[in-house]
Amino acid sequence: MLAALMRNGHPVKALYRSPKDAVAVPPGVEAVIADFADLPAVQRALQGVDKVFLVCAPVPQLVELESNVIQASQKAGIQHLVLNSALGAGTFNSSFPSWHAQVEAILKRSTIPYSIIRPNSFMQNLITYYAPTIRTQAAFYASMGKARVSFIDTRDIGEFVAKLFSDARHQGQTFELNGPEALNYDEVAERIARVRGRAVRYVDLPPEQLRKSMLQSGMPQWQAEALLELQRYYTEGGGGQVDDVFANVVGRQPTSLDLFLKEFAGKFAQQAASA
Repeated sequence: MLAALMRNGHPVKALYRSPKDAVAVPPGVEAVIADFADLPAVQRALQGVDKVFLVCAPVPQLVELESNVIQASQKAGIQHLVLNSALGAGTFNSSFPSWHAQVEAILKRSTIPYSIIRPNSFMQNLITYYAPTIRTQAAFYASMGKARVSFIDTRDIGEFVAKLFSDARHQGQTFELNGPEALNYDEVAERIARVRGRAVRYVDLPPEQLRKSMLQSGMPQWQAEALLELQRYYTEGGGGQVDDVFANVVGRQPTSLDLFLKEFAGKFAQQAASA
């Protein structure tokens, strides 16, 4: 996101929760420190800012935290706020989409010129959640059945947002962002196997078994329940759309999963046995 904005010549501030987090700020980006829960701190962070990209971790306090930023943005006279929502917001009354739908409604009631994006599942999630067991077991686990997902590269999302900021005609619109093809998890396993050079299996688990596994790994119960509900959104037919929304705004097709996997093939490589 930051890289895309900088390529477009925008001066950029990045908000971090702590000075420790801000160590990662890219060169040329101004770091500001604030917690979304601290309204005065957010207001100070917005000084000199005219456009905001709002994204929050999927936590139970999401509605409260993002509402604070919207309130501060309205007081600061922000000229354009792009909200990172979620696919299914407004149609799936459960899990993360339902939280994002509440924030969307709050933003629409404000006086801030806005755009809303609803991204599909991130390609990067394959690395975060599935690469560890692919490296050690040549397998990954979920409760997705044969559901299809149009994965999108988060870097494409950043480029899309940069385009929204550069053209006021995109204000007042909601965009669902999908990747270029819809794949089920067996097909994803085949794609990973190609770049890995070794077989990879997708193991479809009953939801209750997956819940037990997530809880045993130390995942909070609220998060395990929310993730299972989100998987239900996909198994009930959400998430398999392929369209021209991205291409119409950015001027090219979104990154393919094959290209993404080729770039990050090392993340899925077999883990060497310890001596």
